[in-house]
Amino acid sequence: MIEERFDEERFEFGEAVRVTRNVRNDGTYPGMEIGDLLIRRGSVGNVIEVGTFLQDQVIYTVHFLNHGRMVGCRAEELISADAVWKPSRFEFRDKVKCTIDLGVQGNVIAAKGSDGEILKVLRETEPLQYHVRFPGRTLQVPESVLEPADPSKFREPEE
Repeated sequence: MIEERFDEERFEFGEAVRVTRNVRNDGTYPGMEIGDLLIRRGSVGNVIEVGTFLQDQVIYTVHFLNHGRMVGCRAEELISADAVWKPSRFEFRDKVKCTIDLGVQGNVIAAKGSDGEILKVLRETEPLQYHVRFPGRTLQVPESVLEPADPSKFREPEE
């Protein structure tokens, strides 16, 4: 990988890459419904083709052999398979609840059990943290104080 490049030469043919966010069907993958999960974040595949979409977006066709799928990914969705990967329990747009009262300067901003939505995963922090939108406020919180808003619909990430 050529880190300083964000064009068609960032990843090379045959290079092993890891997808950093869930890839869902946007309607271009045949035989599956729009919104269906194609590839889970953290999965590793190999670049087999580089192309463009709408003449300005570089798209890498990545073959995820373990899943039997070839999927188009943008450069910002990929990292080298050798790069440090910190798996997360939640991902962008996941609905969560806080397990404790969350406050700022002694004022409770989100009471225990408040619903929120993941806006961003902060993988570079230790411990892993998230930007979570609670009613009226966005807070940065560690993974340990969050749980799925609807456990019956939540799918734990694969190891």
